[in-house]
Amino acid sequence: MSKILVTGGTGYVGSHTIVDLLEAGYEVISIDNYVNSDSKSLQSIKEITDKNIHNYEVDLCDLQALEEVFKQNPDIVGIIHFAALKSVGDSVADPVLYFRNNVVGLINLVDCTLKYKVEHFIFSSSCTVYGNTKELPVTESTPEQEAESPYGRTKQIGEKILKDAFKNSNTKCIALRYFNPAGAHISNKLGESPVNKALNLVPVITETAIGKRDKMSVFGKDYDTRDGSCIRDYIHIMDLADAHTKAISYLIENKQSTNFDTYNLGIGDGVSVLEAINAFEKVSGQKLNYSLGDRREGDVIAIYADYTKAKTNLGWIPKYGINEIMDTAWKWEQARSS
Repeated sequence: MSKILVTGGTGYVGSHTIVDLLEAGYEVISIDNYVNSDSKSLQSIKEITDKNIHNYEVDLCDLQALEEVFKQNPDIVGIIHFAALKSVGDSVADPVLYFRNNVVGLINLVDCTLKYKVEHFIFSSSCTVYGNTKELPVTESTPEQEAESPYGRTKQIGEKILKDAFKNSNTKCIALRYFNPAGAHISNKLGESPVNKALNLVPVITETAIGKRDKMSVFGKDYDTRDGSCIRDYIHIMDLADAHTKAISYLIENKQSTNFDTYNLGIGDGVSVLEAINAFEKVSGQKLNYSLGDRREGDVIAIYADYTKAKTNLGWIPKYGINEIMDTAWKWEQARSS
């Protein structure tokens, strides 16, 4: 079995990707310092896959501690890098924190990748690299606009670092630019469960519905969209996990000719915030208490993906839509709150 290092492995996307990697036959180790997750997800992975995952509680900004992981695991063949702070609003409030964590952590990981001759690298990028694009749906060749937040800028910088760092090396890299991960594993044993206050739309919806929040706000009611609220491309978490497994396999099988490439991951359909709320109310039978509020700094107006390239090269086709996302998210919320 090929050993894959997953950074941010106890977080939302990382933990679901570990499940998918294990089911595909890979051996996995994790790095996570539990800044916005905890070890409960490792137990959930065990319950789903019947396999134990060793997590190294390491901060990627600590190069010496990070190197120890590589020294102890000389057989790592690929890295999937999720570990990063990811709140748009928090990045606006404290941009230096985001640059230090996301950029310095990435540089240290790249340093170890090259030093210990790991030849396959997947980067968790984001649709935020496109900024407030005028072109919809976005393709991988859509011109990048100014980032709307420091978080988005760290993803733009990250891609450029990887492209330059691996250009004259034996390492090949894919940056997966995904849109809005949501939903939960169909077992109801694993889902989005941040330690800090949830900021993503879907967990905010489910927490409001179950009574953890009195009400929720829709940020912006006067955008130039069909109902005045922002439009996003929501992708089911297990579709996203499957894409990471397919991407690392694509590199290991030596199918990529260049050292760096990018792929969009989304379902190719824009859903507004109000449409997402309506979808939740439909599948759950719950009526949400929400209000229409002011715009939030850092938010783009509308963005959704063209995933043709991922379909053609990686053989990736998303299986789930907004209704399945809301259904699994709601069942997970009920399970974790019982």
